[in-house]
Amino acid sequence: MSPRPVVATGQQIGAGWSPALSVAKALAALAEARRTGAEAVYWLADEDHDRAEVASVAGWAGDRLIRHRFRFDTRLGTAMGWLPWTAGHQAEAVALWGSLPEPTEPTLRGHLLALGQPLWERGLRPFSPTEPAVREPIQAELERWRTLDLEALLIRQAGSLEAQGAPLPLDPRVQAAWFSLDPMTGRRQRLEPGAPLAEGHWLSPGAAIRPLMQSLMLPVVAVVLGPSERAYWRLCEPLWERVGLHAPKILPRPSVYVLPRGFSVDAGQLDALRIGAWDGLASWPGTLPTSKFQVTDPDPSWPEPLQARFQREQARSRERLAKLDRRLHREATGRLFGGDPERLRQALFPFGAPQERVISAVPWLRNGALLDAILDRMDGLTSVILVEEP
Repeated sequence: MSPRPVVATGQQIGAGWSPALSVAKALAALAEARRTGAEAVYWLADEDHDRAEVASVAGWAGDRLIRHRFRFDTRLGTAMGWLPWTAGHQAEAVALWGSLPEPTEPTLRGHLLALGQPLWERGLRPFSPTEPAVREPIQAELERWRTLDLEALLIRQAGSLEAQGAPLPLDPRVQAAWFSLDPMTGRRQRLEPGAPLAEGHWLSPGAAIRPLMQSLMLPVVAVVLGPSERAYWRLCEPLWERVGLHAPKILPRPSVYVLPRGFSVDAGQLDALRIGAWDGLASWPGTLPTSKFQVTDPDPSWPEPLQARFQREQARSRERLAKLDRRLHREATGRLFGGDPERLRQALFPFGAPQERVISAVPWLRNGALLDAILDRMDGLTSVILVEEP
């Protein structure tokens, strides 16, 4: 019997399943799998070693959102799946996000697997490419790939994309195509072309080749990717034929915004909301304070310094009245949205960035009704999904 086709997605997830967009990707893959009869798989990118990314999170201190960075007592270059998750880390996480499940193992991966239980219960399957049972059988094929000079194809494709003006978040002329991974310690090191692989170590592909390894390990028919991922996946376009695999269908990840209760806003209003352009959302229907202000010229008989001072004071008065205009536009926008729009703006764009890129996924994962509401709206067509918090 042929293996069940897979809709895959994944992320180098940070502590607390940060950022929350990881859950949006997971639910999008699950929704597509349900539509097509495939299996949804979440690829735990646990051999990546960007420690700053996995350790930097946002949490809460009372009602205030704060930045936090976890510390891991391991050598730099240690892959994510081997980072320890101690009782101290768990206590830090509880202080940031409240009660949390205990990790399934004393590693960051174990922490992620425990937090992801609500997704696994809904049918998403976690998959770790660093489990020896699935990794060791593909080593011979990865070694064959290394003889195919995939680096040259990547560099040629990078030049072609640059000539087209396409984004190039990953430059294969600088970043390694291959790494060595010590399965005992998790140490991952750059492997230069032609350099021998140490005995007992695994070949570990760089980000540009990893899509191929994913399809080598799983029968992937479609992948859910964010914008930057789609950009670097373009690098491997000429590689699929070289290694003898078929490229999966790429599905764009939708963006998700969770609205505080009582608010109503549509996707077309988000850009104006993000910058606080209240007058572009709902103008005050009555008279504005600035309309009552009359600019007058200074008396020419006044000394020039006094004339200049008079003009500056008028300008300041005009600026103060403009702030009152803005306050009235904000009042009108609040009537439109069902509450203070500044509160809504801070909820949807904390630190000035989309909510899903800043906050951890913990509040979403512990709210089953919210997960189901998001999943229900994952129709494969809508690019921006807004859901009121249940």
